[in-house]
Amino acid sequence: MNLTSLGLKELKKLESEVQSLIASYEDRKIAEARAVLEAKAKELGFSLSALVGGGAPKGRKATSSVAPKYAHPENPSMTWSGRGRKPKWVEAALAAGKSLDDLAI
Repeated sequence: MNLTSLGLKELKKLESEVQSLIASYEDRKIAEARAVLEAKAKELGFSLSALVGGGAPKGRKATSSVAPKYAHPENPSMTWSGRGRKPKWVEAALAAGKSLDDLAI
């Protein structure tokens, strides 16, 4: 096939068809890999989802995200829930004389 002789419309159509074929090829390969992995997991006595994190292990509760309680005064997209280590921006604000109440959302 001589691609240089095709017009823009034909090239765009060909490009669309190639992208579609690539996507379906990748989907088939993923499905094949998943089937192999599921068979191996079953052979070992497990489900694939149990091996790759399909849920919390037995006896442990799944953790959920916590709503943020504090926000950076100049950049509200930087938030902190109040759990774990204080972010550097919180430590800097506290060192500058602010309180956690000043940073509360």
